[in-house]
Amino acid sequence: MNPLVSSGLAAHPATALSVNVNKVALLRNQRALTIPSVTRIAELALDVGAHGITVHPRPDERHIRAADLPELAALLAERPGAEFNIEGNPFHNLMPLVRRFRPDQCTFVPDAVGQSTSDHGWDFAADGERLAPLIAEARALGVRVSLFVDADPAAMATARALGTDRVELYTEPYAAAHGAPHQREVLARFAAAANAALAEGLGVNAGHDLNHENLAEFLRAVPGVLEVSIGHALIARALELGIDAAVRELLRAIASGARG
Repeated sequence: MNPLVSSGLAAHPATALSVNVNKVALLRNQRALTIPSVTRIAELALDVGAHGITVHPRPDERHIRAADLPELAALLAERPGAEFNIEGNPFHNLMPLVRRFRPDQCTFVPDAVGQSTSDHGWDFAADGERLAPLIAEARALGVRVSLFVDADPAAMATARALGTDRVELYTEPYAAAHGAPHQREVLARFAAAANAALAEGLGVNAGHDLNHENLAEFLRAVPGVLEVSIGHALIARALELGIDAAVRELLRAIASGARG
């Protein structure tokens, strides 16, 4: 393993919450104004206990823009222990940002250019050969790499062979099944995928459609989750409660999940 990068297995005593601020930028971009401030919302989230900030700049800059990153990077640099995670497709616009800002973590996501949101993990058979050198480059810069993956236990050995530090489990299938009769079956699949990743020495992240209602159950069932990245649901909840209360609510869900 690259000595500059670790899987972060002891980074937090419980699952870390990384707040995705894309939707804040989306609202701001509706007008030629600077409000709401992406950096200010990130600051408020960190002030009440969020462990990090996630951004996913798209090539068309429809929400987070490259110009947002210097302020966010400076904010995170002032917060020891808080992590900066930049997501995106490494074959599009992500790698120049990784090279410039060297975040704590970059998450490689297989989105098409015009895709509205992430909806599947990597196809390693199709893209693994191209991913490997970019993973190696990011890790050589001291940046932890996470690959966005479906809950497929058989894929974890390949993910490890590509040199990644972590995988991020794509959790929309769980969110869609929450409260339905097949929820237990879906959770079992996620647990199996997480166990397979852990057996390969990989860290496990999770994200997509997790929220204050379904998060604790997920964490009770799925072992070793180091970080959840939550944006859309958190910002939607913040419209009702405020950003402070919405973040605290998710932190309580994480604590409940940790208690089992």
